[in-house]
Parts: sequence; structure tokens; C-alpha cells
Amino acid sequence: MENQLILDVQGLKKSFGKVQALTDVNLQLHRGEVLGFIGPNGAGKSTTIRVILGLIKESGGSATVFGEDAWKDSVKIHKNLAYVPGDVYLWPNLTGGQTIDMLLHMSGQTHTAKTDELIKEFKLDTSKKNRTYSKGNRQKIALIAAFSTDVDLYIFDEPTSGLDPLNELIFQQRVAELKDHGKSVLLSSHILSEVEKMCDTIAIIREGKVIETGSLESMQHLTRNVVAITTASPMDGLDKAKGVHQLNFKNDQHTIAEFTVDSDEIGAVMDLLTKSSIVQLKTTPPTLEDLFLRYYHSDAGQKVGE
Repeated sequence: MENQLILDVQGLKKSFGKVQALTDVNLQLHRGEVLGFIGPNGAGKSTTIRVILGLIKESGGSATVFGEDAWKDSVKIHKNLAYVPGDVYLWPNLTGGQTIDMLLHMSGQTHTAKTDELIKEFKLDTSKKNRTYSKGNRQKIALIAAFSTDVDLYIFDEPTSGLDPLNELIFQQRVAELKDHGKSVLLSSHILSEVEKMCDTIAIIREGKVIETGSLESMQHLTRNVVAITTASPMDGLDKAKGVHQLNFKNDQHTIAEFTVDSDEIGAVMDLLTKSSIVQLKTTPPTLEDLFLRYYHSDAGQKVGE
């Protein structure tokens, strides 16, 4: 059961009239996994999620959830799925508490001690009417209802927009808890640090196409480490070394430098630098942010990873 495929999206296409919103989206999510779905606003994340939820029909390709067709079997699928959109609209005259109970009831679930615990944790005043809530508080209502629900798949589409850092942290802890219980999570976000902390696998979407999927480790080969170094003698040949970029010597003797280096060339570059006797060395590992920027503003317009 461990590696059971929960979500399988293959070659997904979606057009609205002449506008091609999705051209080639491939995603796979297994049991007990958190999949980060990242890309800038307008890249096609929400459209993909709407197809997965069976709210719109694909124009090509396929999307299955629990092995069922996302469009044809959406009613059956929804019984085992919780979803939080990036902008939550609520019934204006109900209170927060009534709304949480209503959302749970609609999912065939009930208000439990866990619900009360979440209300307390997110510090939500449930007695207020929905129309008086800020965006962040509306978001909290949807999150409390989702985390109170016991299902196999949780889909979060930009879920922390409007939340303060403390509530964001609670969100991250709750997702980690879901994972520990073998639940599957699809998290769409453009906040890279959020995805980096929480996800096992990352899929990057650009202009309606998933251009890279893998674990953060497996993508590190596409990123660069930042190196700050001081040596006893001049660093000869560093300017010609393969994989070295943005080299900046900080003194005329060429014994202090900063540069970036492709992750897969670090060994060779370090061998070269050792000849100059390293006095001080600091390397900063690449982040998802670096990877992302390389995809979107790749050197001289060439596409990375192709």
C-alpha cells in the first residue's frame, strides 16, 4: 500500500476558446507524500487543480484521483478529499463557527475535539459573522474545516495567502502531521520557502507546462552553490574552470573571491582551489529560489534542463 498512486495527471491540456491554459501537465502523488506544485501566478496551477477537482473538464490528457476519472467520478472522489482555495468566499450571515460546522457536515464529517483544538491554535473568534472577517480569518475557517476532516487527499491552493507568519507555521506543522498519518497533500504555492520546508517532491509549472519534477535533492544539479573563499596564494585558473560563474575577486592579489559554482562541478573546483592553500571557505547551498530563478530567467535566454 505504501507506494500507492493517489493522484495521476498525464499530458493534461485545457483550452478556453483560443486560449491554451494548459499544454502538458504531468503530476504524480503517492500515499503519504507532499507534492509542491509551484510556478508564478498565471502559470496554470489553479486551472490544473480545478481539473483535478472535477470542476472543469480537460481538453486532452487525463486526470485520475484514487484511480477514478476526475471528471466522471468527481462526486465519489470528493468524499475522500479536502480542498482549500487561495481565496475563500463564505456565506456572509453565518458565523465562523456555523460555517466550520456546515463545511464539515457537507463533507460528511462532524465537529470533534480536534476542531476545537484547531480553532484555539489558529486563534479564531468563531462568534463573528463571516462578512466581518479579514481575508486571513476566512482562510483560517477553511483550513480548520480541512484539517478537522479525515480523508486521504488534501489539496491546498495558495492556502497561506493572508496568514501571518505564526499561522503559517501552524499550517506547516499540521501538514507534517497529515504526512505522518500517511495522508497525501498537493500544495500549490508561489512561496518557495513554504514548499522547500514541507514537500517531498516538487513540480514546476511554466506557461501551462510542467517543466521539471523531482525531489529537491534531485534538482540540485540544476542549481549553483555560492562560494566565498580566501587562499594563501593567488587562485590561478579559477576564471577558466568549468562550472564557475559570476566570479568576483575582492583584491588585486586574487586571494579573496566570491563566485557561484554548478553543484556537479564542486569537486573539481575544490581540487583546483586546494593548490592555492585554502585559508577560509564558506559555501551556501542552493535554494529552491535559485532553481526557480534559473528556470524563469535562465542565462542568455537558454532553457535550463532541456
